[in-house]
Amino acid sequence: MAEQQKNEYQGARLSHRHHMRIHWKEFFKSDANTLAKEVTLVEKGSLVGRIGLMLLSCGTGAWRVRDSMDSVARTLGITCSADIGLVSIEYTCFDVKNASYSQALSLPTTGVNMTKLNALEEFIRQFKKGHGHWTLGQIHRRLDEIDQMKSIYSPKIAGLAAGLACAGFIFLLGGGIPEVFCAFFGAGVGNFVRAQLSQHKITLVAKIAIAVAVACLVYDLVFVLVHQLIGVRPSHLYGYIGAMLFVIPGFPFITAGLDMAKLDMRSGLERLAYAILVIVVATMTGWAVAMMLHLSPGAIPKVNLSFPLLTLFRLLASFCGVFGFSLMFNSSVKMAATAAVIGAIANTVRLSLVGLMLLPGGLAAFIGALIAGLLASFVRDRVGYPRIALTVPAIVIMVPGLYMYRAVFNLGMTNLTVGALWLTQTLLIVTALPLGLLAARMVTDKKWRKVD
Repeated sequence: MAEQQKNEYQGARLSHRHHMRIHWKEFFKSDANTLAKEVTLVEKGSLVGRIGLMLLSCGTGAWRVRDSMDSVARTLGITCSADIGLVSIEYTCFDVKNASYSQALSLPTTGVNMTKLNALEEFIRQFKKGHGHWTLGQIHRRLDEIDQMKSIYSPKIAGLAAGLACAGFIFLLGGGIPEVFCAFFGAGVGNFVRAQLSQHKITLVAKIAIAVAVACLVYDLVFVLVHQLIGVRPSHLYGYIGAMLFVIPGFPFITAGLDMAKLDMRSGLERLAYAILVIVVATMTGWAVAMMLHLSPGAIPKVNLSFPLLTLFRLLASFCGVFGFSLMFNSSVKMAATAAVIGAIANTVRLSLVGLMLLPGGLAAFIGALIAGLLASFVRDRVGYPRIALTVPAIVIMVPGLYMYRAVFNLGMTNLTVGALWLTQTLLIVTALPLGLLAARMVTDKKWRKVD
């Protein structure tokens, strides 16, 4: 018996990673042709955990992960209770025979993959509709297929998407053609480098710092070339801030607010801490590069356009910005285009409220996010895309990355009064954005607005 156990242990494929990889199929003892509803509690619980961990890896919030785990558990005839964080899940499954099975699962890092999330939600809907009459082999094959969806875009496409997003972003911040042109190249090269570093599994802090530094340096180099060729004014160099905005952690920021609103405090606070870490690393890196290049976040030269023309360009820039961010979140082209239309409408309304009605930035951000949430709910009922895949990209363009950078820059230069002013405006807007989505969700989703 001992010799048999030794042979089984030696034959198992054990991971040598720091976060040990689970070879799921090797730990299921039932035959591949066995119906999922007929396997043991341990195997049912492992299926629930694997699906929950895959959903968590897509960047979605704790409420969605738990809801999906519950749906699978009910279909398998068991009860699930889960505690969910940013990169880990602890959960227990119970059956009617008074038995229980607990697991603690974790991810090595966090990310965003909307194509994978869409496929997982479709799988859960089909599994629930079929009342669990799937075999273990069918389930593992489908989950393996979904698990292979690492990224549908190459680093080059990811770079182009970031360039498009930041080019639109810098125009919305008041930049003109020189800023748009330089930000496109700076952000494009910066995100290309980040994607390459991700493929080599470089740790988060180093990856963000290197990518931001490269983006700022490329912006400066492109600007110098343009300045030498056509003689644009030096003040256009202030647009270098736009080149680093591709690192804005929109998903963890928004999902943090939504999770805390549903009292998923662990997940919400962990996501908020992650977002703050990314922002601190990015802004401090940008500040350090600015010091080396003798730059400062000055006033970008204004673009003089009539209001109708400005509105038209804002619609176009918002569409491009949201479309680029959606591709960076690994959305399909159709999903990205849908989010871009929603974002273009919501963000243009927000900017018009600030420019025409002189509404405070926080209130305008709330209204913009509310519009985005309502439109996303309307569209979701017709096309079936995950709501978060439409709402978050649509309002990432509203996150005040410029304010964040100016706050850190001035605090770093001990200009405390100016830094505190920018920081206050930042906090008001980033608080208003998830509140706007929350209000839209409560209006349109009966299940969300109740506690049970």
